[in-house]
Amino acid sequence: MVKSFDIVKQPEDVPFYAGLLLTSYSFCQTMVAMYWGVLSDRIGRRPTLLIGLAGDLVTFVLFGLSKSFTWALVTRSLNGMFTGNSGVAKTVLVEIADDTNRPRMMALLPLLWNVGVIAGAALGGLLANPVTQYPNIFGSWEIFRIYPYLLPCLVGSFTTATGLLIGLFKLKETLVVQPPASAEETQSATATESTPLIAGSNVRPPHKQSIMSLLTPMRKRVLLTNVVMWLALAMYTTMYPMFAASPTRDGGLGFSTRGIGISLAITSIVVPYIQLVVYPAMVRKYTTLKCCQTGLKVLIPVFFAIPFLSVLAAHIERILSESQFATLPVPNTWLSHAGLEYGALWALLLTLLLMRTIGDIMAFTSINLIVSNVAPSAATLGTINGIQQMATSWMRIIGPIGAGALWTWSVKHKLFYPFNSHLVWVILALLSTVAWRLSLTLPESVNIYQPGQAARAASDRSDDESESDQ
Repeated sequence: MVKSFDIVKQPEDVPFYAGLLLTSYSFCQTMVAMYWGVLSDRIGRRPTLLIGLAGDLVTFVLFGLSKSFTWALVTRSLNGMFTGNSGVAKTVLVEIADDTNRPRMMALLPLLWNVGVIAGAALGGLLANPVTQYPNIFGSWEIFRIYPYLLPCLVGSFTTATGLLIGLFKLKETLVVQPPASAEETQSATATESTPLIAGSNVRPPHKQSIMSLLTPMRKRVLLTNVVMWLALAMYTTMYPMFAASPTRDGGLGFSTRGIGISLAITSIVVPYIQLVVYPAMVRKYTTLKCCQTGLKVLIPVFFAIPFLSVLAAHIERILSESQFATLPVPNTWLSHAGLEYGALWALLLTLLLMRTIGDIMAFTSINLIVSNVAPSAATLGTINGIQQMATSWMRIIGPIGAGALWTWSVKHKLFYPFNSHLVWVILALLSTVAWRLSLTLPESVNIYQPGQAARAASDRSDDESESDQ
């Protein structure tokens, strides 16, 4: 898309302007995430989600109508603002679940997110500029000739429109706040000589907690743990493709795009089973906090070990011709040319990627549950999730920039370990270690869903008062 804009004067300008589009989306999403959560605590989850879906639908179609970089930048930024309410969806999922199925329900979020990322990227590439790619089908469609990137946006908006319709006709409000006692009930229950004669003259609206009062030391530690974890994840997401594609002389694996895709696709096959079957069973057997800590401990040695694969890749490159190694994930002649070494490289790589996937699922699904668990009540759950999303969104901006800059610096300077090509991986391991140590400071109470406890306590008080009245 960026190449078609007049603002691009030479091919070297494309990454810069493409980066601006990506950053504008993430930045706007980050700036409004907390306020979507606060809004959902005030007007309800359902209207907040519907507003976001409607805005997402309109702005994404407008983005497909881009003919200039300015139009694309504005519409993409607006799209980021409306999709900033994804934390509210997590809040709804937490509220409709109960203690028996909450881990499995929360495991659905990263699974569906991954499906959306993969499917969206594939559709964007397959459906962009359809007049050129599929002239027999779209050759006579003038609208797609004028707006070559409209079709993938229309197809993507179809899923948003479906969600909007389901929300309008099927989604019920999940925010249930215990209503304050009426003035008459309060007066009759606590009448004394000093009780005002005019009912309601001293009635105050229910107290709303400020954001700062919500951030108790324990909740700050939970959010800080989550932020450190997300910084590591954002850095890894950028780092692995760069590491795998870089030549072995720079500390990489020398893989082709196809080889990188195959390595990621193979490890992603097990994700649904781990998230929907293994993880809920682990939570039932142990606790959410223990699963989070275990996942982080798994990630630490994985990050330390991954860059050492470059040594084996360099050894194989000396045996195989460079063209064979660079273009094929597994050479046709691997049985006669470094077959054992090449098989060992892929076995070790897939094992480490699988371990990282397991660690990620256990750690991140657990911390999402913990963040929801520590909200003091249902009335503040949206705000807590909004704060979490805003903080982690900043990490999704900082992480890729930091990983790219550190990798480039380490490759250029080629210093001693750990300041060589291992630098970013060592930092990832250290970040995971910091997150693990922070998780050790969390109390066991984070395993309990506090909004549910508060609701049950309010219900019990109401029942007690009813029985005393009788």
